[in-house]
Amino acid sequence: MKPVQLVVVGSIGLDTIETPHARKSEILGGSVSYACAGASFFATTGMVGVVGADFPEPCVDVYRQFGIDLKGLQKAPGKTFRWSGVYEQDMNNRRTLATDLNVLGTFMPELPDDYTRAPFLFLANISPELQLHVLSQVKSPKFVVADTMDLWINIARKPLMEVISAVDLLTLNESEARLLSGENNLIKAARMILGCGPKYVIIKKGEHGAMLFSKSGMFIVHAYPLEVVHDPTGAGDTFAGGFMGALSERGDVNEAAIRKAMSYGSVVASFGVEDFSLARLQNLSRSDIEQRHEAFRALTHLG
Repeated sequence: MKPVQLVVVGSIGLDTIETPHARKSEILGGSVSYACAGASFFATTGMVGVVGADFPEPCVDVYRQFGIDLKGLQKAPGKTFRWSGVYEQDMNNRRTLATDLNVLGTFMPELPDDYTRAPFLFLANISPELQLHVLSQVKSPKFVVADTMDLWINIARKPLMEVISAVDLLTLNESEARLLSGENNLIKAARMILGCGPKYVIIKKGEHGAMLFSKSGMFIVHAYPLEVVHDPTGAGDTFAGGFMGALSERGDVNEAAIRKAMSYGSVVASFGVEDFSLARLQNLSRSDIEQRHEAFRALTHLG
């Protein structure tokens, strides 16, 4: 296997999800699962996460199918993290029914030696303390991206601000951007966050795409339009994985590369929501991605 280009650190879980289309129990989920799957079409990706003794072996086989490097996958005594939720008819709003951290509650990520030298790092949604612990282990990465959520903004703002000051790009959704910044206007919110240290901020807007902000300007990428969405769980992580994978494949980091990588992230995420868990991504090829990316480019091209 090629050297790991991208390391993804975050949660691995078994989800029980109900949408207007169906209900699925104990299916593979977690930020690492979606992000690594999305990235795997572009770059050799290393997974760092923890599962319990009850984690099904067929789920590990799914990771192997994507060619994900599993040296950083840890197994601990106890039960795997579990989440359950119900989506409303519009598929934009969901209600969490239960969250059981289980082994994730005592997770302390330790990177395999070769992971510490990987050029790209994605810190998916875990506590800022754990993100800082990972950052202390890496050696001169080329580009580091962190995700966060409202929980950490509310209960762990100080370590979160340390993370934000240490990464190249922060990604969060629009309500989280407003909460973090205290600004209702997203442009003002992004400007405030940029002032805290990162070179770039991506604000995710769900079915309305994502906005990139930097000191040199703003860029908007739309979501690929779909007639039917079966399960939006993990869409943001799949977007981040496709984005980071495309950026890792290119190797160099500049605003043009980031913008193009965002378009790939949007396309990969559009496939992911067409089925539950990773099922649609399991039946996806790079040529499928390129065909939809070309159609996506045509939809947004002015000239």
